[in-house]
Amino acid sequence: MLNVVLHEPEIPFNTGAIGRTCVATNTALHLIRPYGFELSDKYIKRAGMDYWPKLDLNEYLDYQDFLSRHPEITFAGEETSAANPDAPKLWFATTKAEQVYSEVSFGPNDYIMFGKESAGIPEEILVEHKEACIRIPMWGDMRSLNLSNSVAIVLYEGYRQNDFEELERKGQLHRLHWNR
Repeated sequence: MLNVVLHEPEIPFNTGAIGRTCVATNTALHLIRPYGFELSDKYIKRAGMDYWPKLDLNEYLDYQDFLSRHPEITFAGEETSAANPDAPKLWFATTKAEQVYSEVSFGPNDYIMFGKESAGIPEEILVEHKEACIRIPMWGDMRSLNLSNSVAIVLYEGYRQNDFEELERKGQLHRLHWNR
């Protein structure tokens, strides 16, 4: 199962929509404080619909708390331990990265971090892990995409690279049947 990490999310609707995407993909959502809202916010509930109670939600006081509770994490581009070559990696999705998200290899248990809507992931974190930074290509002088869209784009690439793991690959009509 992949993991989505939101570093200090600010907009409740985005977090709700991301939570819904996480439920639909059996992805754990990790939220790093402070938030720009309360988790009881009606906009989170509205965007997450009735999926929110099914969410595998994990909360952290700050970035250091997140790292301390996940000692198994390695950083992409750094050597993994010979004792645990399949250790999950932490990726940083940022508009400041040089490499594109589709050019890296996501492991089945990796963590993908996204920053807050107004400023992204702090550069103090990014500068320490250049090889773990990935970006979504954009045209012109666009600053960024909507956070929930960015999460969906990168998350589904991670699942595509892992053959969609246990995600349902065939759709079904609700009332009718496909013509044979």
